[in-house]
This record gives sequence, C-alpha cells and structure tokens, in this order.
Amino acid sequence: MMSPFGSKKNRSLPVRVSTFDSELEFELEPRATGQELFDLVCRTIGLRESWYFGLQYVDTRNNVSWLKMDKKVKDQRVELQASNSIYVFSFYAKFFPENVSEELIQEITQHLFFLQVKQSILSMDIYCRPEASVLLASYAVHVQYGPYDYESYKDGMLAGGELLPKGVTDQYQMTPEMWEERIKTWYMDHEPMTRDEVEMEYLKIAQDLDMYGVNYFPITNKNKTKLWLGVTAVGLNIYDERDKLTPKTTFQWNEIRHVSFDDKKFTIRLVDAKVSNFIFYSQDLHINKMILDLCKGNHDLYMRRRKPDTMEIQQMKAQAKEEKQRRQIERKKFIREKKLREKAEHERYELEKRLDHLQDEMRMANDALRRSEETKELYFEKSRVNEEQMQLTECKANHFKTEMDRLRERQLKVEREKHDLEKKIRDADFYVLQLTVENDKREAETEKLKKELICAKMAEREATARLLNFLNSGRKSSTDSLLTASTVSQHANVNTVSSSIAAISTPSLTTSSSTNDMETAGGAELTTTASHYASALGDNSSGISDDFEPKEFILTDNEMEQITNEMERSHLEYLRKSKKQVQNQLQTLRSEIAPHKIEENQSNLDILSEAQIKAGENKYSTLKKLKSGSTKARVAFFEEL
Repeated sequence: MMSPFGSKKNRSLPVRVSTFDSELEFELEPRATGQELFDLVCRTIGLRESWYFGLQYVDTRNNVSWLKMDKKVKDQRVELQASNSIYVFSFYAKFFPENVSEELIQEITQHLFFLQVKQSILSMDIYCRPEASVLLASYAVHVQYGPYDYESYKDGMLAGGELLPKGVTDQYQMTPEMWEERIKTWYMDHEPMTRDEVEMEYLKIAQDLDMYGVNYFPITNKNKTKLWLGVTAVGLNIYDERDKLTPKTTFQWNEIRHVSFDDKKFTIRLVDAKVSNFIFYSQDLHINKMILDLCKGNHDLYMRRRKPDTMEIQQMKAQAKEEKQRRQIERKKFIREKKLREKAEHERYELEKRLDHLQDEMRMANDALRRSEETKELYFEKSRVNEEQMQLTECKANHFKTEMDRLRERQLKVEREKHDLEKKIRDADFYVLQLTVENDKREAETEKLKKELICAKMAEREATARLLNFLNSGRKSSTDSLLTASTVSQHANVNTVSSSIAAISTPSLTTSSSTNDMETAGGAELTTTASHYASALGDNSSGISDDFEPKEFILTDNEMEQITNEMERSHLEYLRKSKKQVQNQLQTLRSEIAPHKIEENQSNLDILSEAQIKAGENKYSTLKKLKSGSTKARVAFFEEL
C-alpha cells in the first residue's frame, strides 16, 4: 500500500483538516484516496471509533458534500482555497449513536460529539428550549472551568463566552447578568465530575432533543405536498414543511430492505412484501446522493448495533472500562488525599489563627502591663491629689458646717419672727374685725342721729313758725335772742356727731409688708448658701480601664473492585434521583423566566415546542405512538399527505 505522504520528487497535495478544537495540515500524494486521508486524521487525533465520522467539504458548485473514501482526493471537485490552493476539509460526525452512554467508548469520541452538538445548539441547527439551554450551558461551563469553586469564581466570568443560542436570549427581556445567575445556579448544583463525565451528561440531555441527530432534506410525495425527510440513526422520519419537531410518520431501518433513487424519484423497498414501496421525490441530484449515502451508513450501523460486538469493539470497551476504573480509583485516591490535605490545611490554618490570636493576646498583655505601670504612677499622683483634695474638702466641709449651723440658727430666728408676725397679723386682723364691727355700729348710730337732727330741725322750724305767728311784732327783740341761742346749740350738736363718724371711719391698721420682706430675704440667703455648698462638693473619682505528611494508600484488587462497584452504584443512584429533580428544576426555571418572555420574538419552533409541552408529548412518546400503527397504514398515510 502506497504511503499517503508525498515525497519530495512528486508534487504533493496540501490538505488542511479542521476539527472543533484543532487544525491539522498534511501533504498527501496526488494519488491518495479519501480513505487514506481519513485514516491519517483518525491516527493523528487518536480516534478509533471512526465509523461515526467523515470529512466534509464545499465543492466547486458551492454544495456541501462528504468525502468519498474510495475515490482520490483530487478527483472529488473540492473547492481549493484561493490564497494558497489548499484542500480544506472539516472533520464532523456524520452518523449519530442511538444511545450515547452505551455506544460511545473513547473519550476523544465523546469530546468530538460534545463539541459538534454544542455548536449545533448554539447556531440553532438543533432547536433547544430555553430552560434546557440553560442546563446545557451549565454543563459546558463545567467542561471549561471544572467543578464549581466559590473561591475562584468571579461574577461576570461567564459573560465573555457564547453559552446560549441567540434565539433564546432574543426571546426574553433579560440581561446577561440574569442569564449568568441562572447558569451559575445549575453550575453550583453539579456534583464534582471529570471532563468526560460532564460531556457525557451533556450528550445524554442533548440526545433527547427533537432535532438531535436528524439530517433534514426537502422532499415531496405523489400529491406534490412539500415535506421534510429526516434521516436518523433509527430510521426515516417524515415532517410537515412547517414543523421539524414532530414527525408525521416514521419507518425504522428494520422495516426497510432497500433504498434507491432514479433521477428525482426515491424508492424505499420495505421488508414486508405485502406493502407497496415507499416513494418520494427530491429536486436535486446532489441531495439524492447525500440521502442515499446517509441511509446506507445509518442502516449499516443500526444492524451492526443489534449484532454481537466485534473483537475490536470488545477490546475497546474492555480497555475503556479498565481505564475508567483506573481513573476512578485514582480519583478516589485523589479525593481522599485532597480531603486529608484540606483537613491538614484547615488544621494549619486553625493553628496559625490560634498562634496569631495568642500573639495578639501577648501583645495586648504587654500593652496592658505597660498601661498598668503608667496607671500605677497615675494612681500615686492621683492619690496625692486626692489627699490634698480631701483636706481641702474637710476644710470646706467644716466651713460649710459652721455656715449651715449659722444659717440654721438664722432660719430658726426667722421662723420665730415669722411666727410672731403671724400672731401679730392675726391679732391685727381680729382688731380690724372688731373695729369694723364698731364702725358699722357707729355708722348706724350716725344715720340715726342724722335722722333725729333732721327731725329736730323740722320741729324747730315748725316751732319757730308757730312762735313767730304767736308773738307779736312787739316782742321781736326777745324772740331774736331766743332764736340765736337755739341756733348755736344746734350747730354744736352737729359738729359732735360729725367728729364721731370721722373717727370711726379712719383706718387704724398697717400692713405686714415688713414681715414678708423678712421671709423673702431669709429664704434667698438659705438657697444661695445651699447651692454654694453643693457646687463645692465635686466628684473626684476616675476609671482605668506544623507539619503534614500525606499517607500512601496501597489498594488490593478486591478493594479496587469494591471501590469501583461502590462508585458505579452511587452514580446510578445519583442519576436515578437527579433525573426527576432535574425535570422539576427545569419546570421551575421555565416558570421563573416566563414573565420576561417577548411574545413577538418567538419563532415557529418555539410555538410548536410550547404546544408539544401542553400536549404532554416528547420525542420518544411521539415515535412510540407513530410506530404503533402498521407499516402499510403508515405508507398510506404518507401518500395521502
């Protein structure tokens, strides 16, 4: 067999092969076939499960094609790169497994599938619901950064990468920080796993998506109804032109005997001879070749899965199992050593913390001792000052005592004087009362005398008139003398009465203002003295205030097997319990982000997915329901679409 590498004498073919995480460049001989190039790539990246993959390129007609293994590379109309005439290929998964956890063996195979499926989801070639997109993004973050570490994680760390499909972020009125918070919540909940385990969890969730592993091609039936043909790992699905999620009908590979096409007509010959052929039409010969190629490859893999594993696959599975067990044991050992190291580091941290605490206490004790010595000196000084203050206070106290005695005597004297004044006031009040009564009596007598005087005057006038009338003019002189004497007598009586009334009405009592002045003066002096005494008595009081060495673990074969079985059991138990929990969390997340949804930004697939959820359907329940009918009925249903 001729080597695919070019010699210096012959003109070589420059080839560049791109995978999702690397670029490979080769120099091939001009006669190198597609199989030689494919094997060279697989050997370079260490891939043994090569039957899933192929080399994709863009031909001279700008069509996407798969490299044919039995033809020469230079004869397959590969569009050369204009700058340097290099044959450019992409290394992609061409066929998909039915169950990733049971069929994918090598880590490199899982990794390549993970990268391709993630890219398909982000580019929206595979539709993924928003809540599932967040869950898958958390696993992608786990692959990139490892298990969650609260010490190394920083807010905004996830904002730089592309984690969610654009259709998801455009559909909700949420900031990148809000999406990051929800991805971080899932990320924190993941148990510590290796990269290949996380990638497998990602693929197990992704394989449940409706568009996972489906290659869509536009076709028509005999009624010229536009439909989609979906080529999958388990068979052929027929979809409505406006719905790529829910198939209208399906045909498994075990129901199909032969696939062929003639120009635009495709004929599917079924195993059941009583059922007529399944016929559809395609408008492009290039697409027909791709459909036929994918049908043959998927059919072969479908039949091979249902046969006993070949020696190569058995060997690969055995090696993978041994490698997995070895890594699990190493991981178990690493976890134990990590726990011991963490424990030792924690103990060292506690000892250092205690040492720092003791040093702080010693420093505080030294400071306290220094302060106590300074305080001692202050106490001595204060003691001397206090003694002087005590002596001064005693002097002041004696002075205040003498002053208080004097004030007390003066107060007693004032009280006695006050008592005497009060007695005099009472006597004066009594005397005033008596005078008032006497005055009232005299006023009454005066009024009586006035009345008698008036009566006497009237009587005198009457008597005078009678006398004048009685006497004659001859006795005028004697009569005048008599009248004069009478008048003098009356005037004397009136003056006597007026003097008595004036004497009774004149006040004969003085106020007690002097007594009140004495009381006020005495109280003010007492208050001033007490205040001075209180201010003199001041308050003179004052206040003071390692080594760690890890152990070596040597495990026997039985212990290794026991550890492996224990880890497998715990992992299966974790998966069983977490599956329902994941569904509940997805539903919770869906409810949380629902208020932020922008209805007008929803795509047709979003609307179809919502209807699917409301109907309680999923990928597997739909296929199960479609397969329940007979093959003949499904063919008839397709023809009537």
